[in-house]
Amino acid sequence: MPKILLIAGDATEDLEFFYPYQRLLEEGYELRIAAPSRKKLQFVVHDFVDDFDTYVERQGHSWPADLALSEVDPAEYAALVLPGGRAPEYLRHDADFRRVVTHFFDTDKPVAHICHAAIALAPLGVLKGRRTSAYPACAPEVELGGGVFVDGPAVVDGKVVSARAWNDQPEWMRAFVEILREHAPAGKPAQG
Repeated sequence: MPKILLIAGDATEDLEFFYPYQRLLEEGYELRIAAPSRKKLQFVVHDFVDDFDTYVERQGHSWPADLALSEVDPAEYAALVLPGGRAPEYLRHDADFRRVVTHFFDTDKPVAHICHAAIALAPLGVLKGRRTSAYPACAPEVELGGGVFVDGPAVVDGKVVSARAWNDQPEWMRAFVEILREHAPAGKPAQG
């Protein structure tokens, strides 16, 4: 069964991690979680409150990383998922993150990214010329990275699917699963 790499870190958006993780397991893929180091990651929940100009952050769930980014051989994976949250702010500085992520774009493998993940992609040059969704506040980073910002729930550009935030996840994962079924089909999950 094809393996999918999901890169996360501390302060990854809780819902943007768990929704694709569980949805892709349900589809029959093996998922591996990579982070800057092997450890238990602490996620966050971003939400909106009345009369507040931006979102608030609360503590979310925790989850262990299966491997460190330095241990990842991206050639072993059929696709990549990048959730948002605050983790992309520091992941983009990690040399192994850059090595792994650029492999997926250079080899034209399926990639799903959402929300603030775009700020980690823009400096890598992989958004150049691409139609890309992201959290609307990240539009300047998308454009500085050469991308074309699209304010939409599931923007497909080749084998890359992007979305604004966790409320777009049904459309985002539906579009990504369609691409996976065509370019990296999963086997049927084992029956218990």
